[in-house]
Amino acid sequence: MTTATIDTDRKLSRSDLMSLEQYAEARGDFRSKVIAHKSPRRVALGPHATLIFEDRLTIQYQIQEMLRVERIFDAKGIEEELEAYNPLIPDGSNWKATLLIEFPDAEERRVALAKMPGLEHKLWVQAGDTRRTFAIANEDLDRSNDEKTAAVHFLRFEFDAGQKQALQSGAAVRMGIDHPQLPYEVTLSEAARNSLVGDLS
Repeated sequence: MTTATIDTDRKLSRSDLMSLEQYAEARGDFRSKVIAHKSPRRVALGPHATLIFEDRLTIQYQIQEMLRVERIFDAKGIEEELEAYNPLIPDGSNWKATLLIEFPDAEERRVALAKMPGLEHKLWVQAGDTRRTFAIANEDLDRSNDEKTAAVHFLRFEFDAGQKQALQSGAAVRMGIDHPQLPYEVTLSEAARNSLVGDLS
């Protein structure tokens, strides 16, 4: 599958990243900043599903953490991480999110996932009275089959001009899951809506 083209101004490059030494010094403050930034971008869809919406800052943090953990400092290794993570940055006409399906008990999770094949295609966003936008899921590789779905999915919600205008004009935003095993609907808080609308600028 092909991945949506990313605006080059939104892509991260090596010049946007701190060296391992710089990051070691700045990590505490940077981590606090990212945690505060991510808070309104985490949307619970009931007790078992959570959407975490990514943007340039959250992806920069993920890359910096990966470089730190893996002790990657060579140019080739850094470029490989950038190539892997840059597609998760929204490009101005969409929202991109990680979907987590969470059950604390491993056996309960196994049974539940077996009842939810295709769930990742049933998530939607609606701005005001515009039509629902359903998620485009797992453009890098399939994470479910006819027998079960995975616990983690990567989603893209693509908006047309009318939907984007509605979002930028202050329309209320609803999100939900249209699947019989995990039905849910929520209206975003103002803080969440404002944070996500910033991805469309």
